Amino acid sequence: MTLMPWTPYCGPAPDPSEVLGRWNGDPLVLAGLILLAAVGASTLRGRSRSPALLGAAGVLAIAFISPLCALSSALFTARTLHHLLLLFAAAPLLVLSLPRLKAPRLALATAVQAMVFWAWHAPDLYAAALSSDAVYWLMQVTILGSAVWFWAAVRASNVPAAVAGLLAAMLLMGLLGALIVFAGEPLYAPHFASTLAWGMTPLEDQQAAGLIMWAPAAAAYLLVALWRVAGLFQRRETARPA
Repeated sequence: MTLMPWTPYCGPAPDPSEVLGRWNGDPLVLAGLILLAAVGASTLRGRSRSPALLGAAGVLAIAFISPLCALSSALFTARTLHHLLLLFAAAPLLVLSLPRLKAPRLALATAVQAMVFWAWHAPDLYAAALSSDAVYWLMQVTILGSAVWFWAAVRASNVPAAVAGLLAAMLLMGLLGALIVFAGEPLYAPHFASTLAWGMTPLEDQQAAGLIMWAPAAAAYLLVALWRVAGLFQRRETARPA
């Protein structure tokens, strides 16, 4: 097996002894997050939206500034957690800080989000993202952007449509996770030489990441779908005459 030199944006893969000291000090990222937090703290956007924007800034700081960024250079599992923070925390919080969509186009948003997420987990594209800062940021922007569109469409849609979109997203996430779990061989070359320091083979690291997608990540969509259904029943109970 030939190993290629990887130069991921978050730096070389850390060992367990050094990971807690590996914070990302990229001035452009820091400036962007400070600006986002400042906008969230401002009353110009309305008090009801400010906490969501501040929360999104905090989640993005965890993803791109904290040692999780460096850890994602070492472990595909950490990269998966990084992406799921974008999908299930940063994106919904950004949506809550924005006005509602008027024309959600949920089916298209669901398809685009899935295609983007699946594409970046193709081994060649994934390797390219860990070899070029430009491709890395294209990965992050498209994953986050498609997730923002998806959650905005879910928010704006009626309950049946929202539930259908969420269940479709759940199935697609679970299928990707299952394919990664049962691949039978390590697929992600940037992690071939970095997982052993963390007590895992590349295949075990890959399987752990796939299981996270297959179970908790897919279940997150299901929980939101159930929450939307529960809200519908609560509204009907409230509207029922005494």
